Amino acid sequence: MKVAVYPGTFDPVTNGHLDVLRQALAVFDRVVVAVAPNIGKHPMFSVDERVDLFRRAVDGWSGVEVLSSDGLTVDLAKSLDAGAIVRGVRSTGDLETESQMALMNRHLAPTVVTVSFFPGEPSVYVSSSLVKEVFRFGGDVSHQVPPPVLNALSEKRGSTT
Repeated sequence: MKVAVYPGTFDPVTNGHLDVLRQALAVFDRVVVAVAPNIGKHPMFSVDERVDLFRRAVDGWSGVEVLSSDGLTVDLAKSLDAGAIVRGVRSTGDLETESQMALMNRHLAPTVVTVSFFPGEPSVYVSSSLVKEVFRFGGDVSHQVPPPVLNALSEKRGSTT
């Protein structure tokens, strides 16, 4: 069985993340989504909320497991006997950052490869940070996030007013 780990902050999960996951599922038998805390990004949702939102977004999908992880992705990959780490790349800036991360991961775990996927055109410019910013200012993000995320964003807005 070919297993991959798809790590990220996913605050919140976007349709671009789901597009990358769909592509990964075409290559791997099982993809473990690893939701990381990454407090440097000032998350809107807690890790538990993000895990729950991602699980709800992929409800009914086969071959996907969603969990939280706060260690090195390569260590998680080794513990799961995963042969790959999945990354999404939207731009040349992402490519530079991701290549540095891939090289470090290769140094730490030479048997784990990094596989990058490019989201489709409707999602290529969308980041979780941009979604949150547009939503905070009242913009429509309904085409950028799955329905459970849109509902959760609305609940967050309702709880802060």
